[in-house]
Amino acid sequence: MKREPQIDDLLAGPRGRRLLLEYAMAVEEQKAQWQLSRAVRAAARAFEPAGTMIWIGGGSPAEPETMSPAEAAHVLAQVTFAEPSQAHARSALARSIDMARYWQEPDGEDQLAATPEMRDALQRVAVHLAPAFSSWWWPMLREAQWAVQWDDEGIAAPRAISAEELRQHRARMIEGEQQAQRDGPVDPAANMSGDWWSMPAWLAPSTAGETFDGSPAALWFVEDGLGWERGFAHRATIAPDARVFEIDGAPAWADLCRRFPLVVTASRRHDWYRTTGRVGEWVIPDWASVAQHYDAVHLQTGAYLAVAGTAVEVGDGRASVIAGWNPDETYWLTSAVQFAEAPQTWVSPDGQNEEWWLE
Repeated sequence: MKREPQIDDLLAGPRGRRLLLEYAMAVEEQKAQWQLSRAVRAAARAFEPAGTMIWIGGGSPAEPETMSPAEAAHVLAQVTFAEPSQAHARSALARSIDMARYWQEPDGEDQLAATPEMRDALQRVAVHLAPAFSSWWWPMLREAQWAVQWDDEGIAAPRAISAEELRQHRARMIEGEQQAQRDGPVDPAANMSGDWWSMPAWLAPSTAGETFDGSPAALWFVEDGLGWERGFAHRATIAPDARVFEIDGAPAWADLCRRFPLVVTASRRHDWYRTTGRVGEWVIPDWASVAQHYDAVHLQTGAYLAVAGTAVEVGDGRASVIAGWNPDETYWLTSAVQFAEAPQTWVSPDGQNEEWWLE
């Protein structure tokens, strides 16, 4: 079932707010005006974690002027919007995704966008965008799914993960948690890092849909990307009876964690404390158990924007974080998906995911 566009979703989470801010800056930059970009840099400076280098124009570090969130919000309020731009929205979403980080504190612009003054100003952007991008709240489109392999992975089509591989992955996760319990500091603020992701095993193939121009979404929307310049897109064929669990918001993720919990408190507490500020017990879904009931799990773009990087309360004092996922991404836990052997080859001229061309 397709949900109606949710303006509140775009304001609820760090990735949604950053999307709105990036979109407004992209609109202004197209008009060769830079007041908002400068204001955001100046106001975000006060929120940057200690030791962060501030860079502005000219390619050298400098001390920008300071500005309050209220002053930056006033500048944002002056930006004028025409018809919603598909290209600007795609670019803004890609930039927001690229700034996601679950192993340290949010950057200054994420923190600035969360202030009451900026949230109020960003609501106008959300009202402008949400009706034009209803597909962000759609379930997985079975007829348009692509898996992307990168230039350092080769062109071979992805393969399905087996039940045994999922069980082995679970065993490694439990072993890592037990080791963290023995050796890791209990203080969540300790200078300690480790596993921070919550998606299925790395061997599980994932797919995503298409963007407005027919290009595979997985080319553009990548958390923690490595600047790849070539992507190989394999079209996916989905079994008609494939059972897909839809993550359409925090309640769905909490339900998955409640039904199939895997405790990861010791191995995640330090990273997830830094990114959410929460202290307590942590769980993620036990993907080997999920695979006994569902063939795949799909994270809707709207849910990603609202929930990724936040502490989702599961119950009984436990919480979880959607971390390491990409928007509109579907992870396949069984062989209910097949991939075309011959891929499309896409190239990025600068390795920054700003442009992708079909070779």
